[in-house]
Amino acid sequence: MAASHTTEALVGAAVLAVAVGFGAYAIQTTGLNFGTDGYPLTASFRSVEGVSVGTDVRLGGVKIGTVTGLALNPETFRADTTLNIIDGIVIPDDSAVVIASEGLLGGNFVEISPGGSPFNFESGDEIMDTQGAVSLISLLLKFVSGDGAPK
Repeated sequence: MAASHTTEALVGAAVLAVAVGFGAYAIQTTGLNFGTDGYPLTASFRSVEGVSVGTDVRLGGVKIGTVTGLALNPETFRADTTLNIIDGIVIPDDSAVVIASEGLLGGNFVEISPGGSPFNFESGDEIMDTQGAVSLISLLLKFVSGDGAPK
């Protein structure tokens, strides 16, 4: 009978460990951050296809922040995006921001291409030089249908 209680305790511990693992995975994939300080920057894109709250913001391939807000601007019909950049990372104020893809089957992320200005963005500034997402499906359809081919 003692072996039965030991087995039940081990199975219970294993179930609890799996539940904690799922919780950690959910927190990581949804982009929740606890106690991570940073400063907000905004950018306005024509298309943010494939980007959602929690998407990585990268500089040189290294994650330096996350997307914390997406909203449609009813006046310009552009997607206003809020990026939270980790404190201590300074970005020149002539930098560009691009929505890039991790590959053919990978997801999208926001890539910052640094400029050469001696002045840096401050908290709440807007990045003016933006390039929205390129739809792979529309590019393939143009190629297949022959649209966009030189005549």
